[in-house]
Amino acid sequence: MTYVAEPGRYKDMIYRRTGKSGLKLSAISLGLWHNFGHVDQLENSRNIVRFAFDSGITHFDLANNYGPPPGSAEENFGTILKHDFAAYRDEMIISSKAGYTMWDGPYGDWGSKKYLVSSLDQSLKRMGLDYVDIFYHHRPDPETPLEETMAALDLIVRQGKALYVGISNYRAPEAAKAIALLKEMGTPCLIHQPKYSMFERWVEGGLLDLLAEEGVGCIPFSPLAQGLLTNKYLHGIPEDSRVAKSHGFLQKEQLTPERLQQIQALNEIAIVRGQTLAQMALSWILRDKRITSVLVGASRPEQLADSIKCLDRLSFAPEELSIIEKILR
Repeated sequence: MTYVAEPGRYKDMIYRRTGKSGLKLSAISLGLWHNFGHVDQLENSRNIVRFAFDSGITHFDLANNYGPPPGSAEENFGTILKHDFAAYRDEMIISSKAGYTMWDGPYGDWGSKKYLVSSLDQSLKRMGLDYVDIFYHHRPDPETPLEETMAALDLIVRQGKALYVGISNYRAPEAAKAIALLKEMGTPCLIHQPKYSMFERWVEGGLLDLLAEEGVGCIPFSPLAQGLLTNKYLHGIPEDSRVAKSHGFLQKEQLTPERLQQIQALNEIAIVRGQTLAQMALSWILRDKRITSVLVGASRPEQLADSIKCLDRLSFAPEELSIIEKILR
């Protein structure tokens, strides 16, 4: 059956401006880090993307190595685009990245111009696209001059292979240098994608202030700590959870008794607020106006629907924030 998007899809979604740019992103963006590889069911992945778009989500975030195996998330997303979204391409923001290991040898990792340009060429072929809307350098390279890496991003925009560029996993001092270099080259840094959640708060130590000063957007990944900030682990480890998967990044060792106690305490606050724990964790990040959007993953449409409901209550009372701080210390 031919897919036709929901006519009222933009009615209830919130859209935020990305830094000082002209681009707005949906407050919730769909990340394809998990559940879109060849180890997953394509039809389920397709249903998640359809539901996301029907719900007003316009931003779909990938990377060259997403899978598993690496590259398969882009291949599957390309298949979904071809069959369902060819008529909607101009309503979508599609991003990809390069910076982690993608292929063997000296040119398949890190931040050289050779790697970044070659990787994006491969990504475009996998997705069947002429360009991506945003292309990120996925992590800093300690051996390649930052000038070369940023010049590669500038080149990619001038080649028409990306409309905007961003950085990911850069600490504040590195980000400041990268932003300055891109500004000098005439290809401003649009957005930064850091890891940020209630359990991982390093961005509060200067990065968020820097991005606000420079007019750069911020889109945190893993805002639910890969599922820890949900009700999934309140009563043990479900068989279909990331902790239970052999190919996942979340390990059982991360579920310490102390962490479980925090999760349960946070869940009690969420219940009083009339939210699920996941909704509260997302609201807690989005309450900060320096945040453009949050990247969420989903293993089924119902999970995504739950996350989107966070937009119904983004504000926190001072006493709520105070109690949350005490729990997180």
